[in-house]
Amino acid sequence: MINIIKGWIGEKVTTLGMWAMLDKNVYRRVDNVIVNTPNGTTQIDHVLVSVYGIFVIETKNIKGWIYGAADSDKWTQSIFGKKSQFQNPVKQNYRHTKSLSEYLKLDRALFKPIVFFIGDCEFKTEMPPNVLNRGLIPYIKEFRQALISPQQVAQIEAALISLKQDKSLNRRAHLDSLRERHESTTICPHCGGALVQRVSKTGKFAGKPFLGCSNYPRCKYLKKL
Repeated sequence: MINIIKGWIGEKVTTLGMWAMLDKNVYRRVDNVIVNTPNGTTQIDHVLVSVYGIFVIETKNIKGWIYGAADSDKWTQSIFGKKSQFQNPVKQNYRHTKSLSEYLKLDRALFKPIVFFIGDCEFKTEMPPNVLNRGLIPYIKEFRQALISPQQVAQIEAALISLKQDKSLNRRAHLDSLRERHESTTICPHCGGALVQRVSKTGKFAGKPFLGCSNYPRCKYLKKL
């Protein structure tokens, strides 16, 4: 519950920053968008629609030292030597962007995924350029090539608002979908691939059966049996 509250506060801080520093006539903002996918629902913190592209923003309210790589399944948070892991937000936002692209039936090239860390954190490994812990607004404003017409911007915004008005796509339904997806023993919660039983000679499951994603090595999801 504490993490949920922290995340909610972080999202509100980001929202206020966008309102204050971005021209609302240029950047149309829609928050907390839930999209249906073939593998359950996915929730997007913020979507900014503009002629310069569709910015899909995943916020993380996390403190401490952050270690991660774009292709890792998990990233690490370290606070005073105490380490904990969390889902790779780059992969998490890839799912968001892909789902939104498919829902809107738009080319993925129009989308600009961003991961923004709000908490007092420091990156201890080199991060992709779209992973930020400061400078969110200047980064967004770097994109100056018009990709979408003003008419399309209005249509996309209307489609997102219509999606938010779908009463079946509420937070409770999303949480139920998350729980079902992560408890599944047949479908990978990360990419939607089939889970297959394997036995490894090395690693944390050495000599023991486990479930692995059939899309390995592109997806390295593992689940203990």
